[in-house]
Amino acid sequence: MSEDELSVSRGIKYAVDLIICIDATGSMTPVIDLVKSNALGFYKEIENRMKERQKNVDQLRAKVIVFRDYWADKPDEVMVSSKFFDLREQSSEYANFVSSIYATGGGDEPENGLEALAIALNSEWEKGQNFAKQRHIIVVYTDASAHSLDKEPKPNHYPHNIPQNFDELTDVWLEMSDSAKRLLLFAPDATPWTIIASSWEQTIHFPSQAGKGLEELENEEIIAAIVNSI
Repeated sequence: MSEDELSVSRGIKYAVDLIICIDATGSMTPVIDLVKSNALGFYKEIENRMKERQKNVDQLRAKVIVFRDYWADKPDEVMVSSKFFDLREQSSEYANFVSSIYATGGGDEPENGLEALAIALNSEWEKGQNFAKQRHIIVVYTDASAHSLDKEPKPNHYPHNIPQNFDELTDVWLEMSDSAKRLLLFAPDATPWTIIASSWEQTIHFPSQAGKGLEELENEEIIAAIVNSI
């Protein structure tokens, strides 16, 4: 019997937290529409795929962080974050939040993807003792490079709880549990994504073509990447 089958037979409880960081600038319309169209069925799709792999997910929560550009966009549009939704009981609330996302602004690249990643890393992850196995998964969707965290001067509405540089951000990642953390980057071969992909453990990079809005991505590829990381 495999380890996964043993986990099921022994009644091991599995908790999965998923945070989706999505670039909502103008070129990202195709992937935003894709995420919207699959929002309501997202939980069932994940659950069914996990059952095929003999894994029972007892709790699946999802959070969405929408990001644009602090140097180009309105303060109330540049970084919008939801709470964690329990997808077993709050799938409609999750879908309602996702349906409110729209593509606009951003100006020229780069965007503020690293700030969104920093906010995701510092989320209130499930760490309860009721779950023997946990996964803390972050998915980043972007077709642009990202501003450096030490870019100056910062606008007045820039948050104060963001790491001051890339090394500090890396330290936050290193502090997370290796057995739980996973990072999936649907991002171009550009700074800083290539650096993260080559230097952060438990990270998978799916290169996209810059400026194309990830239009080449299929829902099947996205779901498979998430399920395979659990």
